[in-house]
This record gives sequence, structure tokens and C-alpha cells, in this order.
Amino acid sequence: MLTNVLIAGVGGQGIILLSDVLGNAAIRSGLGVRGSETHGMAQRGGSVVAHIRIGNARSPLIPKGRADYLVALEPLEALRYLDYLAEHCIAVVSTTPIPPASTHGKVAGYPSVKAILDELSEYAEVYPIDALALAKRAGSVLTGNVVMLGALSALRGFPLKQEVLKESIASRVPLKTIDMNLTAFKLGRKAVKG
Repeated sequence: MLTNVLIAGVGGQGIILLSDVLGNAAIRSGLGVRGSETHGMAQRGGSVVAHIRIGNARSPLIPKGRADYLVALEPLEALRYLDYLAEHCIAVVSTTPIPPASTHGKVAGYPSVKAILDELSEYAEVYPIDALALAKRAGSVLTGNVVMLGALSALRGFPLKQEVLKESIASRVPLKTIDMNLTAFKLGRKAVKG
């Protein structure tokens, strides 16, 4: 079986760490994994996307129409990758917008988060997550990516067990932030599970 996870956001949100944790957890679980990241202008808040394929995949890139899960750390970035979503796709979407620089002037406007989620819900089952608020509760806004990982781990059919994901988090984050990141993970799971 093959599980395709597409992670979308902007530079500085920890997308690469998130993909590393997923890859490490897949290996710890004895599963094949392939992945790829596109950074672009990441350090300036540009679009970043990671493809993670858990199982037997020949290519690291998810074909269009085949993403089983979408993790969007920025709401508008979720819409950028609609053509990658499978019919049965489940999406966890952070509700905190990070508008591009072009929207600060009069060149373009940023749509409402509700409008973004409404459009996305035509293509996927959507779970909106206030990742920023939960990351603050965990102890740092920098744990928003791990909040989203916790939410992903709670979705039906997700193949990686939470204990293995926790081990992977602990192996990938600085020692002094392990407890904070594990709290963020737990808060993300609870946001989906209720």
C-alpha cells in the first residue's frame, strides 16, 4: 500500500523538519519512503512544498490527483496544490494566514480563510486547525508544524503510529524542545479527535 502526503506552506514554517520526521517514522516502522521538497524563495516567505510517499513508490514526487493527505501550514497554499488531491483526500489546514508581500499594497487581496476553506472542501475532507493558538499553548509559535503533524496522525487511515512519530520528533528536534514539541503533537491530535 502507498500513502501520499503533500505538505504545503511558506518558508520558515518548518516544512522540511516535518517531512524529515515523517520519513524517519516511516523507516522506524519498516516502511519504504521517498520524499522531495521544493524550496523556491523559502527564506523570504515563498511557497514551499514537500512530497512524502510512504510505501513502495518509484518516484519521490506525488503524481497529480494522487495525494491522500494534504497538510497545509498556510491556508492559501492549500489551494495552490488542488490538482494534486485524490478524490478521497483528507486535509488538515492551519487557519492562520501569512499573506504574501503583494497583498500589503493594492496589487492583490488575500481571500478570507472561510472562502479558502469553503473552496478546498469541494476537493477534500477538511479539518481546520488553529495551529498558531495551539503552538502558543505548547510553549512556542515555532511548534506549529508539529501541531499539524499531530493533527495528521489522528486522521483515519494514516499509516504511522503516534508512538513512532513521537520517537521521530524526539530524534529530530533540539533536546531542550522535546517536551514542548510533544505537547504540540498531543494538542494537534486532540484538535482532530476532539
